[in-house]
Amino acid sequence: MECRNCKNTLKHKFADLESSPPSNSFISEEGLNEVEHYYPLKIFVCEKCFLVQVDEYKKTETIFDDSYAYFSSFSKSWLEHAKKYSYEIKDYLDLNSESMVIEVASNDGYLLKNFKDMGIPCLGVEPTKNTAKVSMQKGIETICEFFGEELGKYLVNQNKQADLIIGNNVLAHVPDIHDFVQGFTETLKPEGIVTLEFPYLVNLIKLNQFDTIYHEHFSYLSITAIKDVFGKHDLEIFKIDELDTHGGSLRVYVKRVESKRAITPSVGKILDLEKEVGIDKIEFYENFQEKCDTIKLELLEFLISKKKEGAKVAAYGAAAKGNTLLNYCGVKKDLLSFVVDASPYKQGKYLPGSRIPVVNMDVLLKEKPDYIIILPWNLKTEITALLKEKCDWNYKLVVPIPALEIFEE
Repeated sequence: MECRNCKNTLKHKFADLESSPPSNSFISEEGLNEVEHYYPLKIFVCEKCFLVQVDEYKKTETIFDDSYAYFSSFSKSWLEHAKKYSYEIKDYLDLNSESMVIEVASNDGYLLKNFKDMGIPCLGVEPTKNTAKVSMQKGIETICEFFGEELGKYLVNQNKQADLIIGNNVLAHVPDIHDFVQGFTETLKPEGIVTLEFPYLVNLIKLNQFDTIYHEHFSYLSITAIKDVFGKHDLEIFKIDELDTHGGSLRVYVKRVESKRAITPSVGKILDLEKEVGIDKIEFYENFQEKCDTIKLELLEFLISKKKEGAKVAAYGAAAKGNTLLNYCGVKKDLLSFVVDASPYKQGKYLPGSRIPVVNMDVLLKEKPDYIIILPWNLKTEITALLKEKCDWNYKLVVPIPALEIFEE
């Protein structure tokens, strides 16, 4: 396997989570009688540019298809985060009715609806037809395509050159990272900028967040690695925000190299941090497999002990990260009865691999489990508050990452 950034031959294995189905390939009732396709989930780190990555075992077009299960609008905290950003960036760039905002991987219009409400022209680019359809129903112009150099050139020809390009949790999702970033170079106005949010590799390693590894995440990002990527396309990072989302993310602000915008001290701060932790040394990436295995054993010991005690265990949040966790641990419905999810697009289906049923809140209220595992631990606060409001029996909550935690609310 070659590094998708620098083409160096990859030799150093970061983690091996064995094989599993793609994490968002939920199964319908009819599909239970069909064979699931499993793909290796083996992650490498490049010893030259230090990009952490998984091979494209399953083609992007088949992961982000018409049955894609993730809709952004079903998390209250994520909607609040998107709205706050929208108003802040409007003021930061002084966006108005003459501006153009483009969001790449715009999903169901969760973010662009804010710009539409402010009267700022906007365009979504979203390859999954089912989420794009919801966005268009909100009145948001949406192109149902993958973003890259060719589409960037097309947009400019259509007078869609951007003052702002937004990409939230998408940079990690592209197998051809150079074609994707060149799309920014093609589409930006001379003083336009790109903002990108992504989960931060340093937090993934330090906080044992191995469940954020799945097939649609082709890369796991540090500033050291992506600085090199942007530089090859005449772009550079000039500002970085540290965020709490997704267990600790970064928002990077990117401009053309020739832009007059000054590079802020926030960039040097993060690069110094990465140097300090040793992100440019292969030793930083060693022993992560042991951390994954420790979490696996802790969760299995908990589930087996509760099974022997006769306790009922369920979960909340049919998130992709939960599927990575359950499949690596080999958990099936004999140990975990069901998973509750707020999205009607997941309810009535089954988790890939484990085939645990996904149900609505009514089932949880009827079954009254003794333990509820919060699979999307990044939404722990939001989910804990929701369950406290809805559930009227004595139950305990469980969060498996960064270490197994059992608590009452």
